[in-house]
Amino acid sequence: MRVLITGASGQLGRELVPVFEREGTHDVIAADRHRLDLGNRDEILGAITSLRPDLIVHAGAWTEVDLCEGDADRALRINALATRHVAHAARVVGARTVYVSTDYVFDGEQERPYNEWDEPNPRTVYGRSKLGGEMELNASDTIIRTSWIFGRHGANMVKTVLRLAGGNRELSFVNDQHGKPTCAEDLAQKIYEISVARLPGTFHVTNAGPTTWFEFARFVLSASGHDPERVRPITTDQLDPPRPAARPMNSILDNTALRLQGVEELPDHRQALERVVKELCAQ
Repeated sequence: MRVLITGASGQLGRELVPVFEREGTHDVIAADRHRLDLGNRDEILGAITSLRPDLIVHAGAWTEVDLCEGDADRALRINALATRHVAHAARVVGARTVYVSTDYVFDGEQERPYNEWDEPNPRTVYGRSKLGGEMELNASDTIIRTSWIFGRHGANMVKTVLRLAGGNRELSFVNDQHGKPTCAEDLAQKIYEISVARLPGTFHVTNAGPTTWFEFARFVLSASGHDPERVRPITTDQLDPPRPAARPMNSILDNTALRLQGVEELPDHRQALERVVKELCAQ
């Protein structure tokens, strides 16, 4: 296949590119924001119609949820309208689109984990913009929703905790937001498997094991040789300053469609988290 990967320099994109290059005889085109401006319709159409990929993995997005809250037009242009242009160009050249979406399409008020058939109801600009992107795809395309991504590249909570661990002061993390952390490397591998299997529809893809940011931070400290007792739990209401974008209190995505499809789910997030922490500490 000829595969075009958008957002190739991002946290997930930097894992997707080597997976597709390693796993098969694919012609992989890595398009970062310098090579492909997602805010430019003509550039998107021109690139896709000239490259004529068989598959587009659309991982490019504006994911800074608090900044999205202050600039709804930019969020909709990059996350929703750009996906319209990608999907349209894909149909012109006969390519399939795999679109990476988010737990933020849900409001987080449901008591049980969210499956793929639960009704989205985003509470943030970021969530609305990513849901807008989902709405631009065909039934034959693939939507992959994930949550709480961490990894070796880009900004993420693991790196934040390790940076804060350097001092001796007490650390505070919320203990009332629940979700499933997802390793970017593991996610990239599963996106590859779903893509080459040509599975259409919506899939939730996360590592196993629900947790909270408080428990997540304690695990990172422990895995890096620091004292996890330095972390104290707080509520979201106690955050100072409060975050501009509301966080879903329940971000737990159940990988129902994967399980029913007979596709192996990702392992417990703590296995990957320990591996990533050790790699980052060794750098």
